[in-house]
Order: sequence, then structure tokens, then C-alpha cells
Amino acid sequence: MESSPPAVELAPSSEQSRAYFDRILKLARKHGASDVHLIRGIPPVLRINGDITPIQAAPVEPQQLNDLLETLANPLQRETYTRTWQLCFSMFWPKIGRFRASVYQHSGVPEFSIRICEETFRTREQLGLPTVVEELTRRPNGLILVTGPTGVGKTTTLSYMINSINHNRRAKIVTIEDPVEFVHENRLSIVVQQEVMTDVTSFRAGLTHVLRQDPDVIVIGEMRDLETIETALVAAETGHLVLATLHTPDSVQTIQRIFSVFPPSQQNAIVQQLANSLQAIVAQKLLPRANGEGRILACEVCVATPAVRNQIREMHPHLLYSEMQTGRKHHMQTMDQCLLDYYLKGEITYDTAISNAREPNTIKHKATGT
Repeated sequence: MESSPPAVELAPSSEQSRAYFDRILKLARKHGASDVHLIRGIPPVLRINGDITPIQAAPVEPQQLNDLLETLANPLQRETYTRTWQLCFSMFWPKIGRFRASVYQHSGVPEFSIRICEETFRTREQLGLPTVVEELTRRPNGLILVTGPTGVGKTTTLSYMINSINHNRRAKIVTIEDPVEFVHENRLSIVVQQEVMTDVTSFRAGLTHVLRQDPDVIVIGEMRDLETIETALVAAETGHLVLATLHTPDSVQTIQRIFSVFPPSQQNAIVQQLANSLQAIVAQKLLPRANGEGRILACEVCVATPAVRNQIREMHPHLLYSEMQTGRKHHMQTMDQCLLDYYLKGEITYDTAISNAREPNTIKHKATGT
């Protein structure tokens, strides 16, 4: 964590928008920030190792934010923002790299939450992903879900999986993203990356047309609605490998969420499709390291063994937890098992393990013997 906030001289609204933005992005890259927040009335803010760190600078003024939106967004994007009061897009910035901007309305003024994209693809070991993730990329078909709240690295995990397939298999990979964060060059595979509101109107519309593009692997940035989930299940069941994300905290709630999206008249059919097509669920959390130097990725892994598929068919998702607890030989682990392993290795503190556990008393007993 920074001992003091980074300082930079940023002139008020008289400075040109592009120059102002350029200096903020360079500062963010220099300090290894993952995000930049531009909020009116306070200085620009960086997120460094998970912590909010204000820049030593003048407060951001409303006119700067309006000018910045006008500078960065194209006419279609500006029209979308005017109509919906929210916008998400990505751009490549010279000498900085790619970033993703989420724009939202606050008291009549646009404000920005900006994710600084990584410049290179990290290895599985560098990311802290379990070995089973590498094995999952070799599956010829089925559905692999990466889940967790915003900001835990779901997109980074998907990009790692795409990169692994791209370097090891001859396949056509088609992605639908909102927006594109990591750009993949064609290696052994062909990679076609489509962006919502640039190449397709929505995940749902894009996914329907993807099936006509002869893909081997389909990547869905987020499964948001019934139609997208339904089409993804059909694609996974008919010979495609489908990678997707959901904003659910763990495997049990992921299955419950998919069940709940569909009306009762469709649930029996969806249950069968999901049981047949699911390959795995990887649920993620980012936790502060015990030494204070950055964060570490914690993963829950549920692999679709025959027992797991049966629990899904019987609509007993709550029993998946016990399957994961006893499924180490299938490379499964619960989040609590991962937390306990990290604590015993000294990677995270006891408080971090307990506060993130599903069953804190179990971790307390195994960690302290009490």
C-alpha cells in the first residue's frame, strides 16, 4: 500500500480534456492502480492493491467530466448515455494501453469508474488459479462458469482461458464482451472479439448470431437474462465449449440463480440441460495478503462429476457443497478449504479467513483446534 497518496499537478477545467486524462492514466499505470475514479468535487482517486488512494490534486469539476465524456465517447455512445444515463466502453490509449470506462450519472453530471487493463497475459501461477482451470480449457464442449462479485478478476480468468486455448488448440473462438478489455491476437486459433454496442446490440442478440459463425468456443462476458442463459445452454449442449461469467458468490447460488431465472413451466427442461452441459463452476474472491503486499485470488471449484450432475437433476443445489468438500480427487474445493489452506500457509490473516468463510466455526476449529 502507498505510504502517501501519489501527487500530480492537475490544472482545473482550463486544461484540455485529453491532456488531463493522459496524466491521470500515466499516474495510475506508474503506481500499479487497477482503477481510477473521477467524481466531481473530490480529487481523482486510484485503487491500489484494493485500497482507495486519493491523488494530491485539485477536485474534479463538473465541466471537466462533461468535456471528458465528449472527448472519449463516439456519437453512438454519447447518444446511449443521453438516453440511458449510463455507458460502458473500452479504448486503447497511447503509451498506456487499454482501459474500460463505466460512466454513470450523479446529480446530473457524468462520473467515471475506469479499469486499467493489464498489458500482458499472466500465467496461471501468477494469477493464482488452480491447476484444474488449465485442464478445463481442454474440454471439447460444455459450459464453464466463472462467478463472483464485481472486481474479483472474472474477466482476467476468462482471458487467461481464451489465451490458453488460443496457444494450444486449433479452434475458432468468438467472444461477446461489454466491453473488450484484453485483445487476443490469432495464434493457433482464430479469435473474433465482438463488443456490445459496437459490433452487436446486446449479449442476447450477439449470441444468437454467434451460433451461425461456425464457432468451436463461445465466450460470453456476462449472462444477464433468460434468453442469454437459454441460448448458452443450447450451445453448450450441441457441441460448443461455452465460457461465461455470472455475478453470483458461489457454486450453490450460481445453480439456484439459473433455476430461478426460468418460469416453472421451463425449469424441468432447463435442469436437464444444465445437468448435461455443465463442466465446472469457478467462484472467485480477491483477498488482502497477510504481508500487505497486494491481493491473492481465492477460488471455489465445483467440477461436474456424475454425483454433481445428479444433484442438479434432482434440483438439490444445496447439496453441492458436500460434494465439493469430499471431491478433492476431482480437483474440487470449497471456498472455506481454500481459505484454510491460505491461512495455514501464512498467505492471509486469521481475520480475513474468518470474515470470508461460509462456515467460520469450522475454520476456527481446524485452524486453532478449539
